[in-house]
Amino acid sequence: MNTAGTIDRPLTNDPKKQAPMKPSINEPAGSAIPDFTTTGAIDSRQNRTREMQLIPEALARAHMHDRLHEAERERRALRLVTARRMQRRAERASMRARRALAMAVMQ
Repeated sequence: MNTAGTIDRPLTNDPKKQAPMKPSINEPAGSAIPDFTTTGAIDSRQNRTREMQLIPEALARAHMHDRLHEAERERRALRLVTARRMQRRAERASMRARRALAMAVMQ
C-alpha cells in the first residue's frame, strides 16, 4: 500500500526526508518569520542524543561501582566472621590446654 503520509502519520520521521512546508495562499507575503539556519538546532539535537546515549552507560557504570562496593563489603564481613570464628576456636583450644596443664599439676 503506497499512500502519501499525513501530518499525523508521516511517511518518515526523519525531518530531512520529509517534504518541505509550502506557504499558505491565504497568508499575506512576509507575514511569517524569516527562515533561520537550523545548524544550532541540529547541533543541540545531536548533543542531546549523544548525552542521552551516554546516560545508560553512566547508569551502568554507577551500578557496577555500587555492586563492586557491595561485594567488597560482603568480603570484609565474611573475613570478619571467619576471624571471629578462628578466635573462638583458639580460645577454646587455649582453655583446653590450661585445663590439661592444671590437671597435670594437680596429680
